[in-house]
Amino acid sequence: MQEKVEAQNILSMNSVEVLYDNVMLAIKGVSVQVPKGEMIALLGSNGAGKSTTLKAISGLLKAERGRISRGEITFQGTDITEALAQKRVEMGICHVIEGRRVFEHLTPDENLTAAAPRGMSRSTLNAEKEKIYGYFPRLAERKNSQAGYLSGGEQQMLAIGRALVTQPKLLMLDEPSLGLAPFLVEEIFGILQKINKDEGLSVLLVEQNALAALEIVSQGYLIENGRVVMHGTAEALKSNSDIQEFYLGGGETDFHNVKHYSRRKRWLS
Repeated sequence: MQEKVEAQNILSMNSVEVLYDNVMLAIKGVSVQVPKGEMIALLGSNGAGKSTTLKAISGLLKAERGRISRGEITFQGTDITEALAQKRVEMGICHVIEGRRVFEHLTPDENLTAAAPRGMSRSTLNAEKEKIYGYFPRLAERKNSQAGYLSGGEQQMLAIGRALVTQPKLLMLDEPSLGLAPFLVEEIFGILQKINKDEGLSVLLVEQNALAALEIVSQGYLIENGRVVMHGTAEALKSNSDIQEFYLGGGETDFHNVKHYSRRKRWLS
């Protein structure tokens, strides 16, 4: 039964702990599952451990003097806990880092070319570009402009497009709504939802904007102080009084008092 559940998950993160400088414990016993073809949200306040969780999956911890000190991460049934970042990319994991990282001196079209995997044929690359421009018409209109002169929303679209050109199996996005106007957030999230449905692409979305994220995902995890304190369907999380109070308007709730994740999880199921 356990093997069947694992087979249904493209990504399984089991009781993972991350240390920085061999001293600071950033995430503590975090377990997250991403079912194949679904969109999953990691919610939480700034500094909760969401970005560290993504970096543990994509293999970017070493660059920041971090390491996984405990636990296991598997991707499509393969243990990748110690795998190099480039190997994870080759396997189909793509991580769009917070901050709209693009080559500003290149055009959007050149950015897409630069992101293409080594060995991708020109015909395949052109087909991928056309697909990306179909999802993001704004990029098609500005594809020969310098990327540094694009708006924040257009740069975020380009960052996602650069990830898509690698033909990922799991797309991880870190705060894609950050600094964007609400109408752009709605547009970009709508496009992500369409890509998920059209391509069957698995998506792990890190967001502080819980309201927007819960509109497009099937499940969500709430991380506070480096721990998962809540997990449930998007509908269950939206109707939860703690989530409503803390994230969707209202007073503040002290999640330090949410001590029993297993009890919360049973209640949400």
